[in-house]
Amino acid sequence: MQKKSGTISTSHGHMERAFLVGVEFRHLSRVQKELELPPSAQVARDAAAINQGRDISLSPSPMEESLAEFRELARSAGAEIAGEFVQRRDRPDPATLIGKGKLQEISGAVASTHADLVLIDHELSASQQRNIENEVNARVIDRTQLILDIFARHARTREGQLQVELAQLEYLLPRLAGHGVEMSQLGGGIGTRGPGETQLETDRRKIYRRIRHIKQQLEEVRRIRAQQRQRRESVPLPTVALVGYTNAGKSTLFNALTDAGVLESSKMFATLDPTVRSIALPSKRKVLLSDTVGFIRSLPTTLVTAFRATLEEVQRAALLLHVSDITSLTSREQQKQVEQVLEELGVKDTPQIRVMNKTDLLPEAQRSSLANVSNTIYVSAATKLGLDALLAAIDKKIEVDSLQHLRVRVPQSEGKLLAQIEARAHILKRVYRDSAVRMDLEAPESLVRILQPFIVPPRASSG
Repeated sequence: MQKKSGTISTSHGHMERAFLVGVEFRHLSRVQKELELPPSAQVARDAAAINQGRDISLSPSPMEESLAEFRELARSAGAEIAGEFVQRRDRPDPATLIGKGKLQEISGAVASTHADLVLIDHELSASQQRNIENEVNARVIDRTQLILDIFARHARTREGQLQVELAQLEYLLPRLAGHGVEMSQLGGGIGTRGPGETQLETDRRKIYRRIRHIKQQLEEVRRIRAQQRQRRESVPLPTVALVGYTNAGKSTLFNALTDAGVLESSKMFATLDPTVRSIALPSKRKVLLSDTVGFIRSLPTTLVTAFRATLEEVQRAALLLHVSDITSLTSREQQKQVEQVLEELGVKDTPQIRVMNKTDLLPEAQRSSLANVSNTIYVSAATKLGLDALLAAIDKKIEVDSLQHLRVRVPQSEGKLLAQIEARAHILKRVYRDSAVRMDLEAPESLVRILQPFIVPPRASSG
């Protein structure tokens, strides 16, 4: 297999052709309890759909939403879509998940479209995967394996690569039985991009040993990250973490606020490795902004576990910016999925600001009618529209190193301290008198402690 220009090609030079199978089990369907968007956001979302030529009266069903997302996952893995099938059943078939009759139909369609592999939008057991492969005579990849493959493509740092490898090995372990020689090495192609791109004998003892080794390395990463965090926390700089559904525009927003140059891509899971940068708020307080991996429906548990070191930034954040794509017809469902992952991480009660992104895609009249409220801010990360309002909202929400009003009298000879006040405080009034500077300030608590000897008592402030 050979990768060219971000796509996957076979040894004959063409992209792998994938046949997609969507599944829906009626008795497993969750009650669609939607997160309510603010009314203005609902109207804006519908206006964006109309602006882009979409019929909002044809609201997508959960099955259509899931299949549309699965298509994007397949494309992000570098596949060319050869065809699609949807199977609706009352309950999963224990042997094949989708049932013998539908499997025979799919087998014929796979042969006629010359598909290289079959992608199933559901997790498969080892026996189900083997039974389907025997019938369709093609490789079969389930949803979890596909997501792991995309993660393997996008991991850039050593830490990210270790986390993906750990998730792949933990996924592989229960599937060793019955696969025999074809699992003895991991080659190229979608779903077979093995840990570290190496040929790995799937002997349980060796895999367990490798898992222990990776966990030790990740613990070392956590230890170093904890030391870095300890140094950061010695100066009170609260962390603000960007969270949201994959491809909501988090990295674009991160770059707009920090000029960090993080990779921006329409492909799913373009950001895997955490990036932290300092930004200044209108009050001149500084906070650390952290970009994080995007969430998705049915995010594999192995990935949530493996990316624990990365997600610690979310768990320790003082404030979460929940970024949503305002133009998406499935934004409510996506927000619900993000909330579910946040609950699993134990951070659902962390203060949040909902950031409705991509307003530049709305019609002008609709964009001008949007009104920010305390917990919902409308922005366009791509055009930097609304960022001042977002920074002001963050400033208002951050409670760490809280702001205080005070009056100080600082001798002009204290040049270093005056420079610190200039840099870190909002000066409301300044008067020069008797070789000193008297100032009314709005300053963070950490600076107030330094200024303690120069604070003018309230009863003397009129003088």
